[in-house]
Amino acid sequence: MDHSVACVASRGRAIDVDFALIGHQESWRAAADVIAVLRGPARIPIPDDEIKDILPWIPPRPVCHVDIGSITGAKARGLYIDSFIPPDRLDAAYVHENIARVRKAAACAIQAGAKIVSLGGFSSILIEGNFDQLPQKHDTVFTTGNTLTVAFIVQGIKRMCAQEGRDLSRSTLLIVGATGDVGSGCARCLAPTVKRVLLNARNVERLRRLAAQLQSDGVQLEFASDLQRFSAEADVVICAASLASPSLLLGRIAPEALVCDAGYPKNLSPGADLGRATVFFGGLGQITGGMTFAPDFNGILNRHPFPNVVHGCLLEGMALALERRFEPFSQGRGSITPQRVKEMESIAARHGIYLAPLYNNDGPVEDALHCQTEWARA
Repeated sequence: MDHSVACVASRGRAIDVDFALIGHQESWRAAADVIAVLRGPARIPIPDDEIKDILPWIPPRPVCHVDIGSITGAKARGLYIDSFIPPDRLDAAYVHENIARVRKAAACAIQAGAKIVSLGGFSSILIEGNFDQLPQKHDTVFTTGNTLTVAFIVQGIKRMCAQEGRDLSRSTLLIVGATGDVGSGCARCLAPTVKRVLLNARNVERLRRLAAQLQSDGVQLEFASDLQRFSAEADVVICAASLASPSLLLGRIAPEALVCDAGYPKNLSPGADLGRATVFFGGLGQITGGMTFAPDFNGILNRHPFPNVVHGCLLEGMALALERRFEPFSQGRGSITPQRVKEMESIAARHGIYLAPLYNNDGPVEDALHCQTEWARA
């Protein structure tokens, strides 16, 4: 494994790197598959129970090159760097250890000469309020990618409402994890378009500040740290909480609610009883101009039922690289506005990066004709 990764790292120094992606695997199975590719096909796979002992000792490192194309003909070369955060170490007890891992991954990106770095999954949550903890280098910039994530969540909500004939303007919207960067961005974008907003998060003071901001624009809302405290039932739900594992149990939602699980790892508990609610995974986009990995991690780093689907947080850096616009577009918490979302949507769409076909654990949730169209376009 060390030899394979060393080759990737050395190529990263020798070849111009437009962007770097910092990520991690959300399950032990995914982590085992990454390690298996790095070790090579001639090696016997490591048993799953041994993976749990080995992974915490693997330092952040480059894993593969990522080449992407634009529908304009532009191309960009990137580097995927895995922080190797163990899937069972995402809670608060490991926050300092995990920030240190993201810092080391960021140092790898800087060493490779990446012009822009996107923070994927839990990495963006760790750093959204701690950008000062990243290594500083004037010719490498960092983005959480949260603006494009918000764009795809909002697009997904609107697409599902249109498909099911729902009038979004008559809906009650619940946002779980409302004070995070993604949750608050979704609130600013969707609050003016719905009848009522319910905001949920753990920090009551942050909830109060966000509520005051939205109410000043005439939004009808409630906020609470307890999901059972709301007086109204939500029929549109966005789950954008920072959870160490899928454990969210929703309360006070309508029987046929529309639920967007935008967590990474997922928010909803596998045992959650959602009745007839429609659940889909949010914040995902699709690169229609093409994407290749070297070594070949296709289907391992992007485990989705549709081709070339990537999380929005990573796609933001890729879109900016294709645009040759190397700037820290998304940084900090609470700066995502409808105007910034629209700008990032336009950048992504210009290069053929669109909302991915919507799906959940059971498969596609959109009508068959639309999904066939998305497949053909890809």
